[in-house]
Amino acid sequence: MAGTHLVLFIGCTIALLASSTASASIVEHSLHVQNLTVWRLCRPQVITAVNGSLPGPTIKAREGDTLVIHVFNRSPYNLTIHWHGIFQRLTSWADGPNYITQCPILPGSMYTYRFTITGQEGTFWWHAHVSWLRATVYGALIIRPSRGHTYPFPKPYKEVPLLLGEWWNANVVDVEDVSQLLGINPNNSDAYTINGKPGVLYPCSRKRQTYKLKVVPGKTYLLRIINAALNNQLFFKIAGHALKVVAVDATYTNPYVTDIIVLAPGQTADVLLTADQSTGAYYMAGHPYFNAENASPFANTTTTGILIYEGASSANPKMPLLPAFNDTPTAHKFSSSLTSLVGAPHWVPVPSKVDERMFITIGLGLSPCGGNATCLGPNGLRFSASMNNVSFQWATSMSLLEAFYYNIKGIYTADFPDVPPLVFDYTNRGLSQSPLGFALKGTRVKKLKYNATVEIVLQNTAFVGVENHPMHLHGFNFHVLAQGFGNFDPINDPKKFNLVNPVFRNTIGVPVGGWAVLRFQADNPGVWLFHCHLDVHLPWGLATVFVVENGPTLSSILPPPPADLPKC
Repeated sequence: MAGTHLVLFIGCTIALLASSTASASIVEHSLHVQNLTVWRLCRPQVITAVNGSLPGPTIKAREGDTLVIHVFNRSPYNLTIHWHGIFQRLTSWADGPNYITQCPILPGSMYTYRFTITGQEGTFWWHAHVSWLRATVYGALIIRPSRGHTYPFPKPYKEVPLLLGEWWNANVVDVEDVSQLLGINPNNSDAYTINGKPGVLYPCSRKRQTYKLKVVPGKTYLLRIINAALNNQLFFKIAGHALKVVAVDATYTNPYVTDIIVLAPGQTADVLLTADQSTGAYYMAGHPYFNAENASPFANTTTTGILIYEGASSANPKMPLLPAFNDTPTAHKFSSSLTSLVGAPHWVPVPSKVDERMFITIGLGLSPCGGNATCLGPNGLRFSASMNNVSFQWATSMSLLEAFYYNIKGIYTADFPDVPPLVFDYTNRGLSQSPLGFALKGTRVKKLKYNATVEIVLQNTAFVGVENHPMHLHGFNFHVLAQGFGNFDPINDPKKFNLVNPVFRNTIGVPVGGWAVLRFQADNPGVWLFHCHLDVHLPWGLATVFVVENGPTLSSILPPPPADLPKC
């Protein structure tokens, strides 16, 4: 059976590649990562940036193209780049997460990522995957349909990437280091940004620090919106204009008309905007959706850009009315209203037979301060995070992919639990004293048979407080069968599953104090990180890894690691 799966996998991959060979191209870019001094919020700040800009350059290609990206690390920090949402079929060495598929690119070194876009199109993005460098090392990755193919909607007049971000008046690596040292939440960001600019509601941002988009009356624009913020979900709205969502996380959706977009960190949305209002200027604005309990104060500020009609002045734009920062009903309505466009390019039906079922609790907890007497968390402890009471410990001597490929022992254990150690009232706000809030560290992974269908219930916990966790799966998209609040009911909630056209994506915001059910087919051999996309929670341990195999090793399926792959 394993041999049959291998033949089918290779055959399907070759067929997909052959289908676009005639029009495929090699797209080559160089990313130079180094210090850059920029002026924001009335002051200069040294940041780590790519090719001298914030955000970094937009990379454009077509389905079937091969990307060759040379990364030159001229920064003072270790670095990797992750191609968020790209499957990396047979090229998992290029996925990018540090110590999972590669060791970091050291300062003064370079590495070339090579991968082919197979069976995917839409709005992706790239970002650093070491420390908090993602705050400024990021950019859009746009994959258009292969030549001769079109969008499943009328061709827009123009396509515009809109990257939502966060800004600190500080060195973000230092911000994270202090947080880790003291065991507490990091300092809040000083601003949110649209395409790297804070907007007029922040000091010294009225003229050069406000993004402006000029539109032609009557024309329709495809806005490719990316939430590149480190630690906050964001509401986004354009005054006076309806927005038609046609894709999320680079998968097509049934058109959904709304006046509000909600994106968790890592998520993307393709939105059609028609310039059909009175000639004038309109603010586009974003501010946080934040409904965590017992958490530290957050950055409750608003970033703005200006939509300007051709022939109009940018003076006195109309401002949209944004939801309250804790408006969970609005956020949930948006995320739960999205459905897949059945029959669209690269649409995948829901697998009907489930081979692996997992119930995974996710959330924050506490851990002992250890020898460091400066911990400032609750009761002199430090914040921690876990999945099924396992707080993920990052390997440092080699990547997990290399350890698996060469069958090297002692780097990880394949015993990540399918269920939590105990069944309990997961969202009970009185759990703060539970011993389950103290999770042990471990590099524990879950092995999956190639082509197995996996169903996961993600359940929020309330040890320190409930919140919305954006969970991102590398190497795959998953169907979101259902989501809700409170504890998942294994008897009644499965009756609500959408098995016909559920949204298909790579990042899900698990509802605050609630649950979500995911299903995916493990048809991509490799080692794949599954983690919270809040950068504050990743080093705290809110992660695990899926090892997808076909037989005892990957050596007969994946090519060996590239000769220039960085070593630890």
